[in-house]
Amino acid sequence: MPVTLAAAVTFAVRVLLGALFVFAGASKVGHFNDLAAAIASFRILPESIVAPAAVLLPFFEMGLGLYLVAGLFTRSAAIVAAVQLVIYSAAIASAVVRHIPASCGCLGPQDQAKADWPHVIADLGLAAVCLFVSWRAPGLFALDRRLRNA
Repeated sequence: MPVTLAAAVTFAVRVLLGALFVFAGASKVGHFNDLAAAIASFRILPESIVAPAAVLLPFFEMGLGLYLVAGLFTRSAAIVAAVQLVIYSAAIASAVVRHIPASCGCLGPQDQAKADWPHVIADLGLAAVCLFVSWRAPGLFALDRRLRNA
């Protein structure tokens, strides 16, 4: 299969997005109490869901990132990532509108950035990039290509 510019760009963007998700998830591992506090500060989820979400979310993000980096189930992984980012942006927008001084916690406990409109825009922009990857999937060097040709 010939290498096209679109396939190369899709590969680069896919790997960068995947690396971002792996980094974001890894930075939260071992800091479950901090993540639970960040999630609870948005005042959206019931208390009974906050702790399990804080434990599962980092591993979900890392797994999603690994799927994107590897180019495995690329289209589905990119769509799931886009949905996740839209949910994050909705939660952040909700905090901003309700004047809740929630900490984003996007990149672990060291990320003390407050929820604000630029974070909403950034998450929506990343969701759009995920949709681009889904549309152009899988790109170069994707396991999807090997599975399809097997």
